Amino acid sequence: MKSSFLFCFSVISLLTFTPAHAQPKVTHQAWTDPEIARRENPDFAIQGEYTGEGIGLQIIALGEGKFDGWLLEGGLPGAGWEPGKPRQQLKGDAITLKDGTGKITAVIKNGEAVITHSEGSKKELKRIERSSPTLSARPPEGAAVLFDGSTADAWENGKVENAHLLATSCTSKQRFSSYRLHLEFRTPYMPTARGQGRGNSGVYHSGRWETQILDSFGLEGRDNECGGIYSISKPRLNMCLPPLTWQTYDVDFTAAKFDETGERTAWPRITVKLNGVIVHENLELAKEFTTSAPMSTPLTAPDGPVHLQNHNNPVVFRNIWIMPMK
Repeated sequence: MKSSFLFCFSVISLLTFTPAHAQPKVTHQAWTDPEIARRENPDFAIQGEYTGEGIGLQIIALGEGKFDGWLLEGGLPGAGWEPGKPRQQLKGDAITLKDGTGKITAVIKNGEAVITHSEGSKKELKRIERSSPTLSARPPEGAAVLFDGSTADAWENGKVENAHLLATSCTSKQRFSSYRLHLEFRTPYMPTARGQGRGNSGVYHSGRWETQILDSFGLEGRDNECGGIYSISKPRLNMCLPPLTWQTYDVDFTAAKFDETGERTAWPRITVKLNGVIVHENLELAKEFTTSAPMSTPLTAPDGPVHLQNHNNPVVFRNIWIMPMK
């Protein structure tokens, strides 16, 4: 096994009411290569998306053979299911998941899920692997290519490994005002990790406003989860795909406006597509910066860099380009 494919990180939680007694380190294993994850962790092949006629199922690995599932009426997010439609939680192991009442059972076997209701109805679902329609999008003429897999020369503190740009708190050397950004990212598979410790990074626009990166596959879809504008707005729906899937952000960013005296006359605005689906549309970013922004000074100019956050998780990037807009 190549050590570059497998990372561990440590999270130390301190008991605030007894600062002299720290809890033990909790170490979560992280796989960064899908073939190794499939070979070493059988839960990886079960986690994912399943679909059948008028129904979708998302199964999330929790480690040690335990799983959460979400049964979605209409299909998968962005493919039939929309916010407001029923969404039923299931829990169980690698073979059987049930809802809280025991009326709905999902049996997983050989890439299929059979959903049975207590009244006798049954539906069969197939496991699928979706990909973003903008994956591998080529930069248009006039675009600034920030990363093509060969070098991190466009970044301060950039580091390349296996043709991927690492999440090292790197900042673009070039600054931009209004633009269209295309970026591809992959979160690690960390089944025992939870919340903000599970595949965390972020893309800061003008170094100030973060579009969150997180393995929030199957979760509710909050502002601190994938697709969210951290501390400003949750995504319209959770379009996060399973970990170790290449995913895309396509962002139209309209810079803040200033008059001839330097007075700000308009906040920036942003439209965000996650995996090809609009999750924010023409959203006003009505604050000077979001949490942990590298640029946390007063907003006095329309331009700024792109920043990729280091959150001590092995998130990787590829195919990053920006088309400046008037």
